[in-house]
Amino acid sequence: MEEEMNKEMTDFTDISVGDIVTGTITKVEEKQAFVNVGYKMDGLIPISELSSLHVETVSDVLQEGDKVELKVIKLTEEELVLSKKAVAAEKAWIEMEEKKESGVAFDAEVAEVVKGGLVVDVGVRGFIPASLVERHFVEDFSDYKGKKLRLKVVEMDKEKNKLILSQRAVLDEEATEKKRSTLFSINQGDVLDGTVQRLTDFGAFVDIGGVDGLVHISQMAHHHVDNPSEVVSEGQVIKVKVLSVDPDNERISLSIKETLPGPWQALEGKVNQGDIVEGIVKRLVSFGAFIEIAPGVEGLVHISQIANRHIGTPGEVLKEGESVSVKVLDVNLSEKRISLSIRAIEEEEQQKYENEVKKEYQKEEDHGGFSLGDVIGDQLKKYKN
Repeated sequence: MEEEMNKEMTDFTDISVGDIVTGTITKVEEKQAFVNVGYKMDGLIPISELSSLHVETVSDVLQEGDKVELKVIKLTEEELVLSKKAVAAEKAWIEMEEKKESGVAFDAEVAEVVKGGLVVDVGVRGFIPASLVERHFVEDFSDYKGKKLRLKVVEMDKEKNKLILSQRAVLDEEATEKKRSTLFSINQGDVLDGTVQRLTDFGAFVDIGGVDGLVHISQMAHHHVDNPSEVVSEGQVIKVKVLSVDPDNERISLSIKETLPGPWQALEGKVNQGDIVEGIVKRLVSFGAFIEIAPGVEGLVHISQIANRHIGTPGEVLKEGESVSVKVLDVNLSEKRISLSIRAIEEEEQQKYENEVKKEYQKEEDHGGFSLGDVIGDQLKKYKN
């Protein structure tokens, strides 16, 4: 009997507050569990000592027969209280310190969505503020519960039980690496697919693989563009040509215009000699007028072809910005030259009227009563009106 008591006393002195022991779960209740650690009585694990996170019932974490590592947090003649979370926390703080020092990323599953961010269990409670979850704004985090995130330690204080984690830090690092890779892999002249990120007054920024390049407004189209929104919209996928790359300053100049057929190429087969087309008077010069008949394509109406009468300057008949009908006299796409005439249209219209007059005269002559002069005079009045 005395030997058994001495053995119990020996066991008692072998366990002290702060010790780490291993035991087997003998009984599981809703709010506590009992464990055999080889001591004279089973130890008690309160539900509050199971995890750094909230636990509804002990059975969510432990089952009878489970082997667990525990820390002695209270020891009296009547009671042995143990903690599972304390052991996990000790290991976690050491591990988190190492990860913070090395900057290494690790995976963790979102356990809770709380006001202001997300919570993960890494042995201790880790908090991810909303601003450190993604690189973009997230309005609703409800679908993040149970999702695995790649995280880095950004701040920790063991004494205050504070551990701040960030997924954004990982994403930023990956984006930076991707950006550098792209900057050194693309070359002047490359034609790439890109996504329009944002528009400004002077152009559009286009993502071509982790790095944004600028399409200046002058490189958006072959014709004049007043606002980039006339050509592209945010989120649109477009083709761009690389004009220049400056990896050190992270600058890339792009062009949409260079990926499109030139305005003269686009005109092939659409405008032919003898066609009558509409155009806008773009410029008046001493020897004639330049008429834009398609975006980026101007043809010349020589001063001799502006009117069917002699004029001193093109400005006597035309003004910049007005719309006119012109006849194509000659097309030379290879030399980017088109000769146009307004006079030819007027002469054709006049000839048409004269032909109509002759027909009417012949008709009236058959019936008598009118002279050719009368008929021509009446028709010319109609023509002038």
